[in-house]
Amino acid sequence: MAAIRSLFHHVATNDPAALAIAQRVLAIPVKRAHTEVTHHLTPQEFDALVAAPDQRTSRGRRDRTLLLFLGRTGARVSEALGINVCDRDLDRARPQVLLRGKGRKERIVPIANDLARPLRAFMRERGLKSQEEQPLFVGTHGERLTRFGATHTMRRMVAAATLSRPELASKSVSPHVLQNTLVMTLLQSGVDLLTIQAWLATRRWPRRIATRQPTSR
Repeated sequence: MAAIRSLFHHVATNDPAALAIAQRVLAIPVKRAHTEVTHHLTPQEFDALVAAPDQRTSRGRRDRTLLLFLGRTGARVSEALGINVCDRDLDRARPQVLLRGKGRKERIVPIANDLARPLRAFMRERGLKSQEEQPLFVGTHGERLTRFGATHTMRRMVAAATLSRPELASKSVSPHVLQNTLVMTLLQSGVDLLTIQAWLATRRWPRRIATRQPTSR
């Protein structure tokens, strides 16, 4: 069954004409087994988390941008921390960012408007140029922010957000929970599951997609 599902995921991605058949096959229930509860935040809890960083400080503005980035792109924490300034394109009609996963696999995901604005402001504050190959999210001394640093940041922000949302104290909030939150938001907005899976799935992209190409028109 796992092999069949894998095959029809491939069919759904590469053969639009067979999408209906693929959806019927993928809808076949798997063997009953104990599954872990998928944890996610409500919109109000996510908003409280994003509002927790102190916007009067540069670190607070960085923390808010990082939390928004994780929650709006569905990036894994390693992907978010691994991006360079030149990996995001905010000048096109639909802003996007290049994420690098394990095994040199890459994917391009869209950037929502409420993320594009703080990203632009964050870059202006740091004096960054669009094509610079340097880390976007950095620590106190200008080095690339580490996973430990991001985890510590999230713990601090969760603690601060519990002042307005006490229920957060009983939740285990991690970058992965923010990815689950995005999935639930998209599902509740009517986005089909296959589209969401394609968005979050890491795959290899041609290198030419990562850079803007001049047009002849």
